[in-house]
Amino acid sequence: MSKNKKSKRKRLGSHRIWITLLFCLIVTIIANIFIVFFASSFASYMMNTKIVDQYEAASYMAKLYENSDDEEGAVELLKEDDKTFFIMDKHGNILYQNGENTMGTTSGKMEISVFNNGFFTKEETIRVYVDKVTEGFLEPNEDGEISIDFGKILAFAQNVPKDSNIKVDIKRTSVEMPIWLAIEVKNGTQIFYSKAAFTVSLSDITFIATFALAGAALVFCVLILMLANMISTLISQRKMRKIFYHDHVTRGHNWMWFMKETEAILKKRKTRQIRFAVIDIVFVKYRNYCSCHSIADGEQMLIKIDKILKQNMRFNEVTAHYGSANFCAMLVCKDDAELKQRIEFIMDQLQKIDNEHRISYHVGVYAIEPIKDKNGKFIKKNEEDIDIEEYYNNACTARSTIIEDDTEIAFFDENLLKEQKWIDTVMDNFDKAIENEEFVVYYQPKFNPKNDELSGVEALIRWDSPEFGFKAPGSFIPILEQNGAIPEIDHYMITHVARDQKKWLDEGYHCVPASVNVSRAHFIENDLAMQIKEAVDKEGCPYHLIEIELTESAFFDDKNAMLDTIKKLKEIGFMVSMDDFGSGYSSLNSLKDMPLDVLKLDAGFFSGSEDDERGEIVVSEALRLARNLKMITVAEGVEHREQVDFLAKHGCDMIQGYIYAKPMPGDEYVHVMKKTEASLEETADSETNEAAGEASQKETLNGEVISSEASEEIINEDTQNQSAE
Repeated sequence: MSKNKKSKRKRLGSHRIWITLLFCLIVTIIANIFIVFFASSFASYMMNTKIVDQYEAASYMAKLYENSDDEEGAVELLKEDDKTFFIMDKHGNILYQNGENTMGTTSGKMEISVFNNGFFTKEETIRVYVDKVTEGFLEPNEDGEISIDFGKILAFAQNVPKDSNIKVDIKRTSVEMPIWLAIEVKNGTQIFYSKAAFTVSLSDITFIATFALAGAALVFCVLILMLANMISTLISQRKMRKIFYHDHVTRGHNWMWFMKETEAILKKRKTRQIRFAVIDIVFVKYRNYCSCHSIADGEQMLIKIDKILKQNMRFNEVTAHYGSANFCAMLVCKDDAELKQRIEFIMDQLQKIDNEHRISYHVGVYAIEPIKDKNGKFIKKNEEDIDIEEYYNNACTARSTIIEDDTEIAFFDENLLKEQKWIDTVMDNFDKAIENEEFVVYYQPKFNPKNDELSGVEALIRWDSPEFGFKAPGSFIPILEQNGAIPEIDHYMITHVARDQKKWLDEGYHCVPASVNVSRAHFIENDLAMQIKEAVDKEGCPYHLIEIELTESAFFDDKNAMLDTIKKLKEIGFMVSMDDFGSGYSSLNSLKDMPLDVLKLDAGFFSGSEDDERGEIVVSEALRLARNLKMITVAEGVEHREQVDFLAKHGCDMIQGYIYAKPMPGDEYVHVMKKTEASLEETADSETNEAAGEASQKETLNGEVISSEASEEIINEDTQNQSAE
């Protein structure tokens, strides 16, 4: 998977518990701050409501004195309210006084809210002097502000002097706090000091304390609920992690867990200099094992394999069950030799799981090299540098190169990567190549070994790509077969060959049947015969000029479907041939059951027959068998004259090989047809002269005269007989 297409996976369990704990802590702190602030504000509000009455009374008295023209009369009037006060000028002289002056030296300011008809009108700042008794309990802060503190009030209540006139009601558990309020009068030339007292009861303290405790309890309950939810979520998350990363077959870890763990290991700073290798391990013929025993026995084998792999893992190494009979692992390795030795050791243990059965494994290996910077220093791998899926796919690509069933180990190299990229290139460009007709038809003629005349031709495909150059079929046909695209090539070839044959026929050339290979996967389709017929009809080509060719291996597929298709093709008028006869383990039953027209002998079938007595016997008998079955025989891949003579001697009908001609483009093949045409004309003239001479002799011997028309009939008949032979 390329980096630009790599998706960002959201791994289960990436959420950390400390995030939730931090969130709970922040919520708790904020809630407590809110409760303290609200309780303090409420307490201040309560105290303000008690002080504001005292302040308004003192303000009323001060205004009454200030607005009176008779100061002494006003003072006498104020004394009737039995309020303790005194008036002082700006020099500190007491002008008037009522009651004992117990004002202390400590002074400060206090912010109070003045009410008007039950609503706050404004905040006013008043000058406050503490009483001698309260001095030490009510002290201004750094800003000069005096605030009411319930703790200080309680402390004051416990330490009220016995000789003071401060009232402490034990029954009601209340205490009076005396303070002095200073109000400027007479344009600031005098100050009116009034003694005020506010009562703080236990009910006030209890109310505020209850409110604070209730708020704290509420926060505590919310915190408990959050913690409970967090714990429940954590438990559920762990259960989900276990399910998500659990393999139900081996009861161990699965592929998702493997990706998560390997990525974490590769990202560690400590592992930057370590060379790792991703391994793909496959239990060969696992399905056969399950068929011979049971699926349950097969799964027990997978459990044992998983257990042995885990036992062999070291620090920073992991393994998991990928799926089916595949296991993945990441090992630490210094070099390939050490890694191979270790894998062989593990494979030796795995092969001994079941002593009654021979079990083998295919192993693919991809080495992950450490990353270095320009200065040669090892650097930490980032997320974009790590692609576990790509590493494992490379290991699988290496493993797929193993053909034998025995236990083998294959290492990935760049050539395999190039091959995989080429496969992707072929499939990505296939549709465009079909549309632009980049595939071209090459023709390899087939010649009669008796007279070296053109008798047939095979159509072969080439890819002439403007981007990738000229490609032989071996570089792309197997890829198309593996990816299910070969039927399109079959249709493409049949269409273009029929088009060429029709064109050459219209131009007057001597056309011979052209064989076109049809894949085995395509050949068993029920309507293949009609597909071919429609394609050929569309181009207007005669049926006898198209020969449908299939490989010998195709006959080991669905024989009934194959036989039905062959019969339909022959009924339409097409010739059908078997290609590569002798390349595999040929079945004589296929020759017996299939009504084939042409049998093509593989080059390896008769190679060396000129000096190999056993080979000569096999080839000669194969040719004789085909002749008795009334099949035309073609030998392909012939390169030596001795082989031509041998095949001609034993009745081979046509030879296809480099000794006569290589595959060539259509315009070059036209020249071959022209030469054949000229040769046929010379042969026809020669045969005509010979036939005329024989006729003259017969006329002379018999004493009869044969008309020219009769002579022509004899010549034509002889020619036809010779052609039939």
